[in-house]
Amino acid sequence: MLPVDDLGEPVPLDQPRRVVSLVPSITEAVAVSVPGALAGATDYCTHPSDLDVPHVGGSKYPDVDKVLSLNPDLVIANSEENRAEDVDRLRANGINVWVTEAPKTVPMALASLRRFFGLGWDLEPEWLTKAEELWRETAPAKLTALIPVWRRPWVVVGRDTFATDVLRRLGIENVYASDEERYPRPSLEELNDRRPDLVILPDEPYVFTHEDGPESFPGLPYVLVNGRHLTWYGPSLVEARRSLQRALDYGQG
Repeated sequence: MLPVDDLGEPVPLDQPRRVVSLVPSITEAVAVSVPGALAGATDYCTHPSDLDVPHVGGSKYPDVDKVLSLNPDLVIANSEENRAEDVDRLRANGINVWVTEAPKTVPMALASLRRFFGLGWDLEPEWLTKAEELWRETAPAKLTALIPVWRRPWVVVGRDTFATDVLRRLGIENVYASDEERYPRPSLEELNDRRPDLVILPDEPYVFTHEDGPESFPGLPYVLVNGRHLTWYGPSLVEARRSLQRALDYGQG
């Protein structure tokens, strides 16, 4: 019986040798765990910093023709970040596509990666075991926070998101965790009416800085954090807990 991806689609996995990843965090995971297996990645696949493979455009709108030209034996996609029509076109051209589900929690993300590497290469990467250990515990809730990820229009982190669970495990409750949307688009007036204890501003996908973002939330403490550590699931999780905790401690101080 063939293994199935996160969405239940059968996908042959037998130590793929030419992998194109359309998911930045999984690009990093494959590069670190299976050196030499990556044949292509998106323009947003920035880690490892020395990654040297052909780029195939953005995550949401990859150049499918370029992906096909790389002759991959596996393409990695994500149900939230990648379009179904691109996945369908790749499969129609005989390409195996492993689609991951957008993880709602840290354990869900790590379990997906454990299954992927186990089925594909019979691997248990050291970083994966370490990340599972580091993120197993959840700290007691201490503060509430608002987490914008875009402006013009404002977009914030909402329910059932990886970032919400990351922060919850650090003792931070997202004020939009019970919203109907995973990424609500409230007005700035509504955002300020929430009056959280803290505003958390990542540097991706929107690059918030001390000069761009905090001025919209007068009177509220804020902290700038590494967006990769907040939203990527892969080897970065090993350093993410300490990095985020240090930034949050600084912001609260």
